[in-house]
Amino acid sequence: MTTRAELRAARAEHGTLGLVPTMGFLHDGHLSLVRRAKEDCGSAIASIFVNPLQFGPKEDLATYPRDLDRDLSLLEATGCDLVWTPGDEDVYPPGFDTYVDVHGITDVLEGGRRPGHFRGVSTVLSVIFNVVQPTRAYFGQKDAQQVVVVRKLVRDLGMPLEVVAAATVREPDGLAMSSRNTYLDPTERERAVVLRRALDAVEKAWQDGEIHGAALRSAMSAVLAAEPLAEPDYVSIAHPDTLEELDHVDPSVGALASMAVRLGKPRLLDNVVLLPR
Repeated sequence: MTTRAELRAARAEHGTLGLVPTMGFLHDGHLSLVRRAKEDCGSAIASIFVNPLQFGPKEDLATYPRDLDRDLSLLEATGCDLVWTPGDEDVYPPGFDTYVDVHGITDVLEGGRRPGHFRGVSTVLSVIFNVVQPTRAYFGQKDAQQVVVVRKLVRDLGMPLEVVAAATVREPDGLAMSSRNTYLDPTERERAVVLRRALDAVEKAWQDGEIHGAALRSAMSAVLAAEPLAEPDYVSIAHPDTLEELDHVDPSVGALASMAVRLGKPRLLDNVVLLPR
């Protein structure tokens, strides 16, 4: 299905429906969300759309990996009931001039380094949510800031759906699954596990009783600094809801430990939630 009308006609045949929005080139992380949506809701739909609004002028829109036939085969094997594969004009019809901004929490971390990115995310999801009318929408915790933004979007606009965040799905060596992992050459792929080691270090520091933001950030930074190929963009210890950087972490609240790291050309994200204790 590509058009809004085709999607709405197909959606009418389903009651409770779980949505997994994707940009395609699917991996086991995406498929685990589809399985979760199917289990929770009875019916699952995935959307596949490489959203031009969330790419900056020097980012990888033109080269973003795509393989629609492979994606459709994977979704069919997973038991996905519906797949929406709109073109640009199906999502943004001629004359489209309506955009959605979520302020505050989009000014930091990824939003601070990729101006306009979350405007694109919030706008495309507003369209998809309104067309699909899902009962629940499923996202991976790997994109932690996106989860926070989407929850605020849904809450602020009173959208009648539940946002579900599922645990990050990882490769056997601990690297978070991502479509952009395909950009890594063999050496970079081998060294990319440094992100997982950095998260292990901050989790250990937290479990050992550390509450100072600077010390927790240092625990991650020290591990990254030992890997010559790793070029950190940011290392963050932030409030899990407001994304405000923390000098001290309230043990009863916890924090979001996150990072963006370049290994060669690819820029990888990863995070862990430091749970209340």
